[in-house]
Amino acid sequence: MIGTPLFDLDTPALLIDLDSLDLNLLLMQEKANLAGVKMRPHTKTHRTPAIGKLQIAAGAKGITVAKLGEAEVMAAEGLDDIFIANEIVGSIKMERLRKLARSVRSLAVGVDHRDQVEALSSAMSGEPHLLDVMIDVDTGGARTGVAPGEATLDLARSVSAAPGLRLRGIFTHDGNSYGAGTLEGVREISRNSQLQLLETARLMRSADISVQEVSIGSTPSLLMGEIEQGVTEIRPGSYSFMDANMAQVVGTYARCAQTVLATVISRPTHERVVLDTGTKNLNEGVHEKGTVTSSAGHGRLKEHPVIFLEKIYEEHSSFDIPKGSGLEFPIGMKLEIIANHACQTTNFFDVIHGIRNGRVETVWPVLCRGKSQ
Repeated sequence: MIGTPLFDLDTPALLIDLDSLDLNLLLMQEKANLAGVKMRPHTKTHRTPAIGKLQIAAGAKGITVAKLGEAEVMAAEGLDDIFIANEIVGSIKMERLRKLARSVRSLAVGVDHRDQVEALSSAMSGEPHLLDVMIDVDTGGARTGVAPGEATLDLARSVSAAPGLRLRGIFTHDGNSYGAGTLEGVREISRNSQLQLLETARLMRSADISVQEVSIGSTPSLLMGEIEQGVTEIRPGSYSFMDANMAQVVGTYARCAQTVLATVISRPTHERVVLDTGTKNLNEGVHEKGTVTSSAGHGRLKEHPVIFLEKIYEEHSSFDIPKGSGLEFPIGMKLEIIANHACQTTNFFDVIHGIRNGRVETVWPVLCRGKSQ
């Protein structure tokens, strides 16, 4: 397998261009370093401990995960500073969380309600180490999160008084940046989100509540926006692989490290080209039209990014050859497809083929694949 030319691989196959990956990791780490903030990348994009270790080697302080199952796998592979940026609920998960906390150097979880605080406190009381808690603040994303200001302060008091817990700080994810209509809109959403979080931190400190971390996320914001003074940590995710949607933000497909290798298996008409990859291994990831992250179709051809997949099914996808292009796509030809959304695409595959100079340099198992409990 190592040394195999990429076009000799069977399809569909998940590929990562290692030079592009290295560049993406470097650029975001440099942004964190210049701003004087900690880098805690979100590993939901790659779900691969080996890449998490590359991020640590590049300068990241620790990692962020979305689910307890991901955290367990990452910890078992030696990544021992983990933030689960999500709410953990249920007695089964409480027992797993208690075991995980005993096995790592540093662990934090998110909360946005008193009920979660009470459950965590009950589970962690009597444990040898306090569990760090980060309060999830809704600064406009309208997903999870308590309102900024007094509502966050009230919840912080509950955390601070809860046995077994230690309040580390506050965090937000301005996912609404994906829906901005312009790059300036992305910057404005990012700035407003950070200012709300910073004002909330000031309110908490004025009430004698310690706020060690003020943590922000969202790749579009961190690609385009500035990091405000007072923020202590950033949590980008998609930046590592990039994708067709993120290419709309940065204005180039050159940084898209992830591709899916597909084979032309049918030419039903002179124009139509049918591939052997569909929604079971390629996330279509269509965002609302008119947004800054909206990429037309269901994925792009890496070598000809003006061509996008026009139709997609479970096992097939297709595009029409542009008239007058002179391009040929015979049956058996292999093509690299840039997915619209990288994160879910990774979860379709057991392994990632790391490619450099057109050949397989490494193969990484996607050990967190399916670990969504």
